[in-house]
Amino acid sequence: MNIIVRKHEESDIEKMVEIWNEVVEDGEAFPQTELLNSKSGKEFFDSQTTCSVAVDTDTKNLLGLYILHPNNVGRCGHISNASYAVKKGLRGLHIGEKLVLDSINQAKENGFRILQFNAVVKSNLPARKLYEKLGFTPLGTIPGGFLNKDGGYVDIVPYFIEVKS
Repeated sequence: MNIIVRKHEESDIEKMVEIWNEVVEDGEAFPQTELLNSKSGKEFFDSQTTCSVAVDTDTKNLLGLYILHPNNVGRCGHISNASYAVKKGLRGLHIGEKLVLDSINQAKENGFRILQFNAVVKSNLPARKLYEKLGFTPLGTIPGGFLNKDGGYVDIVPYFIEVKS
């Protein structure tokens, strides 16, 4: 598999929506509960500061994506936030790592000084291990900060990394 990460194109939207909705439907990582459709997906992805996709250049298959946007406004507008989604069955193949590394570069290029994750589910050990490997700092635990699809509350861990030059 030869993977590149590039800015999304309109022709990617259908597959992006499919991958995004897989994570939303799992109900274990994203705070969103509403699924995207072609129209809402295009509006959502196009509204981000940047949105990029991981593509296998051999097969042209879309493997995953990320969104990057401000985490807040005004005096905290220099802090960005990102979310990542990798297609089911392809997780654990370092696609997420390529997406995170690219998002760090894009955060820098877009003038952000910090990339922060507000709500990493504490039990999402593969994501937490990756973030810590890449230099993100955990900021403690928020008890019961995430409502699982099954109705139970689980802890979340915010993370951050400085991306300024």
